[in-house]
Amino acid sequence: MIILASQSPRRQKLMSEDITNNFVVKTYDINESSFYNLPPIEAVKNIAKAKCEVAVSFNPHDTIITADTVVVINDQIIGKPKNEKDAFNILKLLSGKTHEVITGFCIFNNNQYVIDYALTKVVFNDLTDQLINSYIASGSPMDKAGAYGYQDNKDYPLVKSIVGSKKNVIGFPSDEIKNILKNMGVL
Repeated sequence: MIILASQSPRRQKLMSEDITNNFVVKTYDINESSFYNLPPIEAVKNIAKAKCEVAVSFNPHDTIITADTVVVINDQIIGKPKNEKDAFNILKLLSGKTHEVITGFCIFNNNQYVIDYALTKVVFNDLTDQLINSYIASGSPMDKAGAYGYQDNKDYPLVKSIVGSKKNVIGFPSDEIKNILKNMGVL
């Protein structure tokens, strides 16, 4: 059985659209904050592995997929906003600048872990306070790293351009994960 150990509806959607419908979702909690003192790439890879290790402890004979996504600007990790004021401050910080979206992911199969990451550069438009407040009022930024979702760009023009995987910006680099699953003989 393939287990996607993630609460994210966006990851679940990309998993079913891009990789397979033959999976189940199970979630396990870990304390991620202790990893944020590491460099961003190491942080997300270590968080994904820690999530995977917990899932494996309950499901040692299954294929497990975990992921963690952060937004990074000026070497600072930006996670999910704590509240609406925090969301406003994050979006103001990103306005008119380039940042990175980094997703660490871990795949376990047959007693083997594969840990990797995807990095995408994102350029934001200059955002007005009115646009930011309207976007926050929609509720969408509150459960997303960096307080935004690329998939919201049609209604809220936040992102000017990206270099790299759009799916990574959504939080699940499904093309890279699918290739690893194929190499492992899972698909």
